[in-house]
Formats: sequence, structure tokens, C-alpha cells
Amino acid sequence: MRNTAKLTTAVLAAGALTFALSACGSGNGSSSSSSDYSGPLVVAASPTPHAEILDFVKKNLAKKAGLDLEVKEFTDYVTPNTATEDGSVGANYFQNQPYLDDFNKKNGTHIVPVVTVHLEPLGLYSHKVKSADALKSGATVAVPNDSVNEARALKLLAANGLITLKSGVGNEATPADITKNPKKLKFKELEAAQTPRSLDDVDAAVINGNYAISSGLKPAKDALILESAKNNPYGNFLAVKKGNEKDPRVKKLAKLLTSPEVKKFIEDKYAGSVIPSF
Repeated sequence: MRNTAKLTTAVLAAGALTFALSACGSGNGSSSSSSDYSGPLVVAASPTPHAEILDFVKKNLAKKAGLDLEVKEFTDYVTPNTATEDGSVGANYFQNQPYLDDFNKKNGTHIVPVVTVHLEPLGLYSHKVKSADALKSGATVAVPNDSVNEARALKLLAANGLITLKSGVGNEATPADITKNPKKLKFKELEAAQTPRSLDDVDAAVINGNYAISSGLKPAKDALILESAKNNPYGNFLAVKKGNEKDPRVKKLAKLLTSPEVKKFIEDKYAGSVIPSF
């Protein structure tokens, strides 16, 4: 069992968006508005693979590097950023740049990336067909309902010829931007964490890599179609509230997360379903 504190969306979501932007530092590993970098560095992370990678660092590399690391698991894509903004944690590790840009813009937060660690390819999965071509006319496809991941899902489908998107559409693409839909696909918008659970109710679902893995899926093997890692802008990174990039604990963790040991751990454990980005 991992030595982490598991925090669920049910407990945390109610206050997630009502945080104060003038956060104060604490001895808990956060230092949003002070230069007190004593105590452990508390990092918010999605359970898979982020917390697993951090646990590897904690158990095998942190002590030698003089880093006191504490990992807190979150099951949603909102609370890690709000907790980083309000100083409840000192850093987070769960997201990519397009998602962060959108989140900061919509929520007035000031989160910045520190170092990119890995890519989780987005994939299309199904319990009902063996290939994307086998989807029938009028099939229902579940997609994440947050703007960035929905756009990413639609671009994956477009890249594989299932739909055509309006020229120049960016990270805010929605089904309304589809210009050609030869299979007359229908789209069911769900919270990203719910997409794996929808597989028995829909014909296919586009699922984020971390949720696919935590649901027992193997992206490199089970996905009908999978994002390419080449020139992919969706690498996941360690992030902090702006101003905390110079925290020596953050610098130590950034170095450890991009070490040869972590690269080998990712390659060995995830066998292509999670790809090192360094």
C-alpha cells in the first residue's frame, strides 16, 4: 500500500473553487507567499501514473537527494490546481500545458510548469468493437467534457479519419466544430474520470491515459486508436504557483523526476502506455 493520503473528489470538490488567491505559506510544504521552504514538499497528484512515479522517487531517490517528499492523491482535475494556488500543497503533477492555460484563464489562478516528465497517450476504447472502422453508423462515443480534453479527443478522432474538424480549430473544439461525420457518430460528454465506466453503456469512449491505466486498460495494447508521441503538446509536468519555481525542494524534485532512474521506471512499469518526455 502506498504511503499517501488519498483525497476524494466528494470530500474536496465543494470548496475547490472558493479558494482565496492571497494564500499564506505554512510548514506543510507550501510557500505560496513566503520564502520559508522548510518542511516536506507536498505534491498533489493523480493516482496513476503520477503518484506512482512520485512514490518511486520518494522510496528510492528522495532521501539521498535530501528531499522530504509527501504525496497527496486527488481523483479530479480541479482540486490539484486550486490546492496549489491556495497553498494547501506546494506543487502538483497531473496536467499538460493546454489544460493549464485554459484552467488559469477561467479560474484566475497563477500555476506555472516546472519540468515536463511524461506523456499519457489519449486513446479510443471499446467493449463492443475490435477496431475503430467497425463502429456502426450512429454509434455513441463518450468524450471528456472539459474543454481541452474534449478538443483533444475530437482531434484524435479527426487524425484517424472518423470525423473532420473545422480548419484551424484549436483547444476549444466541440462537436459543433465537426464539418464531416460520415459515421454519424453521436457524442456523450462526461467528466474525464467517468469515461472508463461508460464503456458498457456506449459504443466507444475516448479516455485519458491515467484513467485508462487505473481502470485496468493497457493503452499500448487495448486502444483502438492512440495518440502519437511525436510533437505531442500534451506532456504532463510538475507545476507550482508562480513565484515558487525557485523553491530548492521543487528544484530537487524536478531533477529527480527527469533522472535516468525515473525514465527506466516509467519504461519498465508502463511498457509504452506512459512515455518519458525527457
